[in-house]
Amino acid sequence: MLALAVCAVAVTTGCSSAEDKGDFALVADSGGGEDGQESVTLIQQPWVDLQVENEISKQILEELGYSVKVDEVSVELGAQALSTGDADAYLGNWWPSQQPTFGDLIDKGDVTVNSTILEGTEYAPAVPAKTAERLNIKSLADLDQHGDEFGRRIYGIEAGSPGNETIQKAIDDDAYGLGDWKLVASGTAAMLTQVQKADSSGQAIAFLGWSPHWMTVQFGATFLEDPDKVWGGAGEIRTVSRKGWAENNPNIATFVKNLTFTTDEAGQFYFDKDKDAKSLSDIAAAWINENPDKVREFLQGVKSSDGQDAESVIIK
Repeated sequence: MLALAVCAVAVTTGCSSAEDKGDFALVADSGGGEDGQESVTLIQQPWVDLQVENEISKQILEELGYSVKVDEVSVELGAQALSTGDADAYLGNWWPSQQPTFGDLIDKGDVTVNSTILEGTEYAPAVPAKTAERLNIKSLADLDQHGDEFGRRIYGIEAGSPGNETIQKAIDDDAYGLGDWKLVASGTAAMLTQVQKADSSGQAIAFLGWSPHWMTVQFGATFLEDPDKVWGGAGEIRTVSRKGWAENNPNIATFVKNLTFTTDEAGQFYFDKDKDAKSLSDIAAAWINENPDKVREFLQGVKSSDGQDAESVIIK
């Protein structure tokens, strides 16, 4: 058993859309918490896999004596916070789909890429399997000929997200004849509710899909091919941090670089939260207790805040 207490996620008032930028105010950490203690401010969006991974990190690091804070902000605002030093690390850098937001910051050295936390992702416009089979839709190029059945709408997630922006750009450029279509930025939960409603009633719907997620099982989400390469897609999720943070916080940085999860694990996090209504802290604590070998991998080369070997503190 792991000697871990269940910790609630510390989420301050943030925002989930680009329009709320004025409400964001974090205190920059110039290298460690009080009395030089290593610390980290993590950022997240309301994506369950990222939320659970942050909570797993929080529970383990706090058990090791480190200071951990989690703030929920939009992708754009999170990138800004990392570049200005108002946040420290991000475990949810979907790549290359977030390239429009993070690319220049990474190229300039304001944001540092640390590691790949998950491989084998998918992130693209999709339709439910029933719709794909009934209308013989395999590609984005197949959508417009069935525009009336789709109501000429593509449902997206939170306003300001890179995925939404890519869809809107395709519409603005009339890619695949989608110039008269509309992006509905409805938020993740609202989008999934709309997909479930349409799928149950046999109505056609196009939406922003991703894997890992339970939508691939429940809806049989069919990710649409992109022959003209207008969609960035996603192949991996990376960890990134602000410039200089890793040097000043070597133990937490090593822990972050050691983190890896599988698409099956991430998909299970979604199922546990959205279908079984488990809390994020309970999902994280259960995963930690059930995966001591992976926790050992996370702790390789890591010391507790008082200099002990991290594995000896966490795994009893």
